[in-house]
Amino acid sequence: MTVVAAIDRSDRADSVITHAHQLGEALDEPVEVVHVLTRDEFVSLERTNVSETGETVPVADVVEIAEAIAAEAIEDVGVEATPVGLLGDPADEVVNYADKEGASYLVIAGRKRSPVGKALFGSVVQSILLNASTPVVSLRTE
Repeated sequence: MTVVAAIDRSDRADSVITHAHQLGEALDEPVEVVHVLTRDEFVSLERTNVSETGETVPVADVVEIAEAIAAEAIEDVGVEATPVGLLGDPADEVVNYADKEGASYLVIAGRKRSPVGKALFGSVVQSILLNASTPVVSLRTE
């Protein structure tokens, strides 16, 4: 089993990785840090690359970019973990990955939002909490 830490590019990533690492040490399990690039980010990369080089970006390259973002976040915290890059809807990809890996825990962090903000803009954290079959540790950060 493993502990999965799901991060974005926010300043909450350090806290998620730190808590996942502490949980992994307590359970004697490895930690995997997952970053998901959305389809919108992929399209943006694609447009930029096509306009600059005339070529499309292979999906494998996009996944490598997401993995590099996770690796950089791990390096910033200075713990041992495996970076994982994914592409798609962040909530769906994180839940599916945790299920596929048989994760013992999934560590996430949300930000404070009003109920109206959640309804209008959705919430990756809320979707993970509602759909994950893996136990979720949700950190509340400002």
